[in-house]
Formats: sequence, structure tokens, C-alpha cells
Amino acid sequence: MRLNPIRTATAAVVASMLTAAAPAWAEGAKIGALMPLTGDLQAYGVASVNGALLAAAEINGQGGVLGGKLTLEVADDQTNAQAGVDAAQRLVSVAGVNAMVGALSSGVTIPVATTVSAPRMVPQISPASTSPVITSLDDKDFLFRSVPSDALQGTVMGQLAANQGYKTVSVMYINNDYGQGLAEEFAKTFEKGGGKVASSQSFEPGSVSYRGELTAAAKDGAEALILIAYPETGTTVVRQALEEGLFTKFVFSDGLKAPEMSRAIGEKYLKDVVGIAPEAVADSPAATKFRTAYEAKFKELPPKPYIDTTYDAVYVLALAMEKAGSTDGTKIRDALREVANAPGEKVLPGEWEKAVKLIKEGKDIDYVGASGSLEFDAAGDVPGTFAIYQFGNGTVETREIVEPKL
Repeated sequence: MRLNPIRTATAAVVASMLTAAAPAWAEGAKIGALMPLTGDLQAYGVASVNGALLAAAEINGQGGVLGGKLTLEVADDQTNAQAGVDAAQRLVSVAGVNAMVGALSSGVTIPVATTVSAPRMVPQISPASTSPVITSLDDKDFLFRSVPSDALQGTVMGQLAANQGYKTVSVMYINNDYGQGLAEEFAKTFEKGGGKVASSQSFEPGSVSYRGELTAAAKDGAEALILIAYPETGTTVVRQALEEGLFTKFVFSDGLKAPEMSRAIGEKYLKDVVGIAPEAVADSPAATKFRTAYEAKFKELPPKPYIDTTYDAVYVLALAMEKAGSTDGTKIRDALREVANAPGEKVLPGEWEKAVKLIKEGKDIDYVGASGSLEFDAAGDVPGTFAIYQFGNGTVETREIVEPKL
């Protein structure tokens, strides 16, 4: 049974892509894609699904998993914890997936891991959840991520604000594990460098007005607003900050790296805005191969995060199945570090046939991700590089790539 409980036009597009004509062959494995096709993170949902679709298409085009077809089952988490848990339960219990990719929001990923993935022994890789809470989560080693922790992103964000010349800033953050964790990590770095955080305000998504939080944040000489949010709510916060004359300078988190922000607010109002988001070194062989393949299939690679990390998550889960010779959840989990960590012969995106051949020959492999290193540590975390981004020319542009050190 194919799961796709979505009621939007966007979801219909995804469903049609998933059910496109394919050669008849035996089922090899199923991976669930738990994605925000509605809700506050909708701006990233379909593009991330495309990353997963590309990985599945390449794998099936080169022989499939364990000699059978890799099937992708998509479910909408609605950027909501309870909806995400319900969707994950259906993916596991009804669709019978062997592993899951998702969610994007830490506030969805964490309850899914603790109530579904770990208890049911289903490996889960989040391509976007950056909360530091995940590092020490009691998930029985079934939760991994293909994106670096906010312990790294907060360091870069704090340095970025200081490099912009800001001495005093205020922070507004979405009230979930992602927002709180990143706000704390940012403050540590910024204050360690001599800066001052005048105010730190949490907020709930979906409100009509954030003028109260903005007024409180604008006190005590704050020169800029550090905004940790998602596009739908973030747009409202920025618009109201500008309308009230409370802030004109901002530093954005990865959750706001979306062209939709520029179109909704007006590019001229965002010309001084900078932000930080995980991004691979653009000219690396792995990133280049991924970009070429994505553009060949979907025409254009949007300037959004999480597409390549979603691709990598599907790819490394499939490699782990091949290495384990099984779709058993515990065996897949135990093989993840074997296929993604050194030592081993390097395998790049799109090199599925090569990887399978090496595995069958009993050789070690080291998958080099489109998004960068997938060297999983004991907690299932990975290192990473980050883009300093800005808005211009109707899109989001990368200014430079930095590699943080803790």
C-alpha cells in the first residue's frame, strides 16, 4: 500500500511522480520519506522529496537493492509533532517500510524517534533536524542525521553576527527543540566573543501577530535581530518588524534559506540580511555529480537546504541494506557506519553499481555524500560545512563556505 495522506495539489504532484510507470520486478526494500508537504516547513518539503526520488531512481536504474526494487513511501508530517508520529506509525505498521528518512523539523524527528523508530527498531535518518538534543537522545542508536548539529551551526552563526559588526543583538526563536537549541548555541559563541544578547524571545508558529515579542526584542540597544524560524512564520515576523520600524537588520538561520522569503517581503528589504545554512563545497566531485544528476532529472536545483542531505540519507540506508544483506532494522543500523565511514574505497553519488560490486567482493566502502562527509560518530552525528547566504537576483545566493571547529 502506498501511503500519501496529503490533500494538496503539491502532494498530488509528488504522488504522480511516485506512481509513474516502472519496470516490473520483485520488491527489494521500502524506505519511508516523512516530509513536511504542508505546514511551516512546506517550502522545503517537495524539493527534499525530489532528492529522495533521485536517489531511488539511480539505485533502481543500476539494479536495485538486494536484487529488487527500492520503493519510496511518502507521508506528510505537516510540520507537526503529533501528525508526524501518526504518519510514521502508518509508514511502519501499514506500509511496512524498512527504514525512514525524515523528519525535517527537530520537533517532529525527536518524538518520532522515541515513540516509533527506536521501539520498532526502524533506522531513521533526519536530513535536516539540527537540535543538539538529538546527540544525547535515548534512541537505541536508531536515529542518525545527515546534517550537522546546531552545536556547529550556532558557532558559525555567532561568528557571522560578530563579523557583521554587531555588538548587541536580540534573538527570536521558534519554540521547539530546534529553535531553543540553536538560540543557546548562538548566544554562547556571540557572548564568548564579547557580544551582548539583549533579549531572547521564543514564539509560537502560526500566530497573527508577533509585535509583542518584537517590541521586547528591540529594547536595550539591539542593533539586529537573530531570527531562528521557518519560512511561513518567519515571513510574518520580518514583515511586522519592518512595518513597526523595530528592526531593519537581520541574521537568519538555516530554516529561512528560501527564495519564498524574498518574494513575500521584497528583495530590497532583505539586501542587508545574511544567514547561515549547511551546504557542501560546491565544486567537490560528490556535490558536482549530484547537481548534474538532479538538474538532468528535475531541470533546476533550487537554492534550498536539505535536498542533498535527503538524497544522501536514502543512498546510505540503501547501501547499509546491501551491506547487511538484509532489510532487518537492526542489521541495517549496524551497517550504516560500515558503508559511510572510513576506511574504505570511496563511492560517490550515482555510483550504486560500483558500490554493490565492491560489497559483493567483500571490500570496505566509504560513501562520500553529496552534502559532504557522512562520517557518523557514536551518536549518529556528522561533521559539516556551512554557507553564508544572502538574498539577491530574485533568489538566495551563497557568499562563502565555512568549516566550523568546535
